[in-house]
Amino acid sequence: MASQTLPSAIVTGAGSGIGRAIAQRLGADGYAVIVADLSAAGAAETVRLLAEAGHQARAVVLDITDAAATQALIDGAENLRVLVNNAGIFNTRDFDSLTAEDFRKMYEVNLVAMFTLCQQAARVLPEGGRIVNLVSRAAFGARNYAHYVASKAGVAGFTKALALELAAKQITVNGVAPGVIMTDMLLERAEGLEGLRLQQPGGKLGTPEHIAHAVAFFVDPRADYVTGQILIVDGGRSVGGTAAF
Repeated sequence: MASQTLPSAIVTGAGSGIGRAIAQRLGADGYAVIVADLSAAGAAETVRLLAEAGHQARAVVLDITDAAATQALIDGAENLRVLVNNAGIFNTRDFDSLTAEDFRKMYEVNLVAMFTLCQQAARVLPEGGRIVNLVSRAAFGARNYAHYVASKAGVAGFTKALALELAAKQITVNGVAPGVIMTDMLLERAEGLEGLRLQQPGGKLGTPEHIAHAVAFFVDPRADYVTGQILIVDGGRSVGGTAAF
């Protein structure tokens, strides 16, 4: 099948972890995936994995805070149907040591860059287009990274507002809020994994594939009556409250 006949999907931060799993799932679902990432090596590996599985993909290396680069990304996306805003940053700071610069950088990457990409994509997405933003369960409250919590709460609020803005164009906008997911970043904290596992109602941690499945639900054409929603994927931990993990 020629590449131009396939709908395309942009996944930011797709060079590893959750973003890679989303790219793989959308490739399996019939999209030509545009793998956008700051890491050339990571993006190339994701494209290799997709190609190995028989899916169409190409890499775009960019900094999502560069509006000119993201506009070029959108302009180069033939037959664009889906935008998944997965790229973001995370670090821990106790409140006393947080600086205004910490807040600005977190907002610039996690919220402002996402807003810019959404605005650029919304101008070209057709009726039936899909935008999915990665939030975080931390958006509902967590200790030791107030700047991250604030940025992701902003993503959640923006997702709901944008859903109303784009409803008349029949473009849905939803969010997925992961809980504790087994990514490389989490594995770096190996000494605390068992404690995290024991805090989960089902006694297990999530995988990037769990998040990819949630994104795929929102992208599915049959989900056209679902918009402005934030789906928490955390194994049920938030049922008893969304306090810190």
